[in-house]
Amino acid sequence: MSLTARLRESPLIHTLLQMQRPDVPWRVALRNTAAIVLPLAIGAATGHLAAGLGISAGALNTMFADQPGPYRLRMRRLLLTAFAAAVAAFAGSVFGEWPLVLLLVAALWGFAAALLVALGPHATRAGLISMILLVVMGAEPRAGAQAWQAAALIFAGGVLQTLFAIAAWPLQRYRPERMAVADALRQLAALSRRNVAPGEEVLLPPSLNDLQALIFGSGRARGRAMEAFQVLTELAERMRIELLALADLQAGCDSSSLCDALQAIRQAAASVLDVLATALEQAAPPQTAYALSHYSAATELLQEWSDPDDSQNWIAQIANARAAALGGQLRAAARNAEVAGSRGEISAQRAEFRLPRALQPANPFATLRANLNFHSVAFRHAVRCGACLAVALALSHALPLSRGYWMPMTVAIVLRADFGATWRFGLLRMTGTLCGLLLTTGLLHFGFDEFWEALILYAVLCFAYRELATVHYGVAVACLTGLVVILLSFYGIPPEASMSARATDTVLGSALALVAYLLWPTWERGREREILAKLLEAYRDYLSAVLCGDARARFETRIAARAARSNAQASLERLRQEPRGKAHLPRAEALVAHANRCLRAAMALEAARSDATDRSLPDEAVALSDRCAHALSEAARALRESQAPVGAFHLRDTQRALAVALRAQAKGPSPALAAALLDASDRIVDAIDSLLHVLEC
Repeated sequence: MSLTARLRESPLIHTLLQMQRPDVPWRVALRNTAAIVLPLAIGAATGHLAAGLGISAGALNTMFADQPGPYRLRMRRLLLTAFAAAVAAFAGSVFGEWPLVLLLVAALWGFAAALLVALGPHATRAGLISMILLVVMGAEPRAGAQAWQAAALIFAGGVLQTLFAIAAWPLQRYRPERMAVADALRQLAALSRRNVAPGEEVLLPPSLNDLQALIFGSGRARGRAMEAFQVLTELAERMRIELLALADLQAGCDSSSLCDALQAIRQAAASVLDVLATALEQAAPPQTAYALSHYSAATELLQEWSDPDDSQNWIAQIANARAAALGGQLRAAARNAEVAGSRGEISAQRAEFRLPRALQPANPFATLRANLNFHSVAFRHAVRCGACLAVALALSHALPLSRGYWMPMTVAIVLRADFGATWRFGLLRMTGTLCGLLLTTGLLHFGFDEFWEALILYAVLCFAYRELATVHYGVAVACLTGLVVILLSFYGIPPEASMSARATDTVLGSALALVAYLLWPTWERGREREILAKLLEAYRDYLSAVLCGDARARFETRIAARAARSNAQASLERLRQEPRGKAHLPRAEALVAHANRCLRAAMALEAARSDATDRSLPDEAVALSDRCAHALSEAARALRESQAPVGAFHLRDTQRALAVALRAQAKGPSPALAAALLDASDRIVDAIDSLLHVLEC
């Protein structure tokens, strides 16, 4: 292997060069930058630069709480983050006069803030910001009145950031919902356009969990127009199943002409979805007549298709049913898109839709209480974070370091709940900080020494930091480092004075976080068994609901299965980042692959059952459902206990009995549903048998 190839495959080089897909619209980065820069400009122009610096710092700290979502929910997140930052700033200012007291407060604060990781990313972000403000303000103690003033300025900056984030609320009340539904339709269009070769494995389509939580969650907007978005969200969920079923049929057919007909239907559906997405983005009525006519023409070609040998007619029968159902859903989506948003309302009342149980947030206090034990990842992370924050703060006082709060601040930012993220953030923060210090110090020294010139550079770096934070953390940190250097220059601290101290503190803080994790780790290896067991149980419940449950049970268990799949994929990703995790990875990936094969077959079967006139199934289908559920339950138990599955399940014999019963019954499911049940049951049994074989090895 050449040197270039070796470097390309090096984990270190991969971490430094890995780029992510940008997900921050430039408008968001621009308004966040405006909320940070304007206070400085106004403060300098009016002779109140100190107040402008405080408000700007508050807006900077609250910036990343401006996340997608309804305006009501966005406002709540931003204000809570601003409040947490202000409280932490006040506490740091007051307790900073007594280093030992501040040390104890930092340990307790770090534990409490890090424990918020159990509540999700938004609470985690608020906790992280509060830790940063505590140690930063603790480095410069203030008396009571001055502490209140500093905290008030920090909070004012957060409020300003909030006002910029929700400024369009009165004018574009439903824009976040429109854009979220449009993005979901774009994803479905991409799924529909994807070519599928015969025998190729069909990938599971994108998740709609975030969209459902936005439209049906507790922070959603109110009003009759929301009913249109709720209808569109439900239709997107149903179209997702139909598109997967059509792709699945295309992968299983041997006739090139039938494959072409199925591909034409999927391409036409993608065109309709793109038109709907564009209309939602522009808040305009959708012009779907031309695209829907193409879809109708594609379905007519499929209806006219026939196989002289009769070997592929069963696929055509199922495909015709799926295409007809998808066409009805596309037309319904077009009707609802015409009135979605503030320009129109739905005329008919709809019952209030309940957020699926799998997506309902648990009581936050109950969640935190449940995590107060050493078996909890969140609790172990909280203990690590509290101890490291106190140690870093003590070292910053003991060592002769200027602006020593950078070390505990780096620990708070770098230390994560898993090893892979801690290693990645530590490495990228060190490299980004060093590059940012060199670049910004040079720019300030050789050409940006005037206030207004430095302010322009400050604005550019702020915009780049917000825009690139999710693309490449190292580049974003380089921009953040420049922000801090310029901000300190406004306080009167020369760039050269802060350069070496910042570099030293960042390296020490990152090293301390990594060493702390290695001394008391929470490895994913071993923990993945419980997550995979829950995945199998969620798939078991969904399969039973598809075969024997009602529509509501199928919907609830499908959402739960999707949430479990997301958790399993996240667990595999964490496992890939661990030093010795790759030894456990092949088995875990094989289990997930076979389980997903079972899920895809079950989703295709649900699509066939959803619009069948007679949905009754023979007793053999119930027997197969029971045996599959028993096999998956035993597989989950075996995973948890690291044992081989016990018992004989006779899944193939039961599936053959089902096939005989379907062929022998004069009355029963429609031919299309019977063919779908035969195909799906064969694939389900094969997937579960393969999964059990992996567990036996």
